[in-house]
Amino acid sequence: MLDIAALLIALTALFSFINYHLFRLPTTIGVMLISLVLSVSLLGLGEFGYFTVSEQMEALVRSIDFDEVLLHGMLSLLLFAGAMHVDLDQLSRGAWPIGVLATVGVLASTFIVGLGAWGVFRFAGLEVPLIYCLLFGSLISPTDPIAVLGILKRIGAPRSLEIKITGESLFNDGVAVVIFTILLTVAVGGEEIGPLDIGWLFVEEALGGALFGLVLGLLGFAMLKTVDSYHVEVLITLGLVMGGYALATRLHLSGPIAMVVAGLMIGNHGRTLAMSTTTVDHLDTFWEIVDEILNAVLFVLIGFEIVLLTFEGSYFLAAGLMIPLVLLTRLVCVGVPVTVMRRRFGFEFAPYAITVLTWGGLRGGISVALALVLPEGPARDEILVATYVMVLFSVVVQGLTIGPLVRYTLRKSPAESVAPQEAL
Repeated sequence: MLDIAALLIALTALFSFINYHLFRLPTTIGVMLISLVLSVSLLGLGEFGYFTVSEQMEALVRSIDFDEVLLHGMLSLLLFAGAMHVDLDQLSRGAWPIGVLATVGVLASTFIVGLGAWGVFRFAGLEVPLIYCLLFGSLISPTDPIAVLGILKRIGAPRSLEIKITGESLFNDGVAVVIFTILLTVAVGGEEIGPLDIGWLFVEEALGGALFGLVLGLLGFAMLKTVDSYHVEVLITLGLVMGGYALATRLHLSGPIAMVVAGLMIGNHGRTLAMSTTTVDHLDTFWEIVDEILNAVLFVLIGFEIVLLTFEGSYFLAAGLMIPLVLLTRLVCVGVPVTVMRRRFGFEFAPYAITVLTWGGLRGGISVALALVLPEGPARDEILVATYVMVLFSVVVQGLTIGPLVRYTLRKSPAESVAPQEAL
């Protein structure tokens, strides 16, 4: 495993270097495209008998346990790092919209995409059970803000826009993983599971994870308050994340939700009440570097994962049809709640909120990792291809066009309507 980690870090560094000098794309998008082009090139050369490297690369990618590496490793660090830099005051001002989008929106998206996917697969001549279609709906619903946020910061988009996208993504990751876990239990579990059991599982995982994250945050805060050494304090936060996530998993609580809550606690109350300025600077630098490195490695992995796909025409037909289905579902699951909250409950949203939240809802590594967690058997290959194509379209097409879209919407919005930029 150490050899694989060393290879991935070395390739990520090389691809980042190439992207910086040649393409100047956002790092995550650039390294993913380079790894994708390399993978396709090696596969093509292997088909013509020039190289056997593609077989070795496929063996390498297959040897990676994505459930362990991402869902029980990288995800905890990424979510904590993301939550650390979210202003809790700004987040609380948009708590209701973010909460609705991250819970009701994800649940609605799971079932709309799931039912639509069932029809799409049948249209393409593929018999995929409904429960696996719902699994696809749950794993494709969480959004990944990483590629988008770098672009938004570069063009000077309103801070409230970043908060909405980040806040929704941080929490819908956790909610989607909980829903996926429940549906997977139903799909492969031997025992009968009723609606009450499903409801209790959701409450136990989600609410229990939030309470556990609060306890972790308070514990971390108490420890940080008694220490004035940034070396020790950085180590405390790292131990809090890795140990806390492992313990949450053992207790059958939502580790992702726990990490978000703990990150918000440490990044806000811990930063202002328990740390010196020197510690804050070092802690921010440490977690920013961790965030950048892990995201770059993750997107390199996404590029390499093409070697795991089954190249069947019907699979790619279904995958292509999933793109408009997922985008339309995102529009509905964002547009309806935003419209209702704006007109019925008086929440303020900028005129372009629905457009930006819809197109800025990129799918990323969590979706691919969840698809790879599916057990071998019928429907796995179909879902993996559909997920990969959707993620690829999302990161490349949506990721590279969200900047011009935001610039356009900001230009078209009159100053007085954008004035409440604090209320995207």
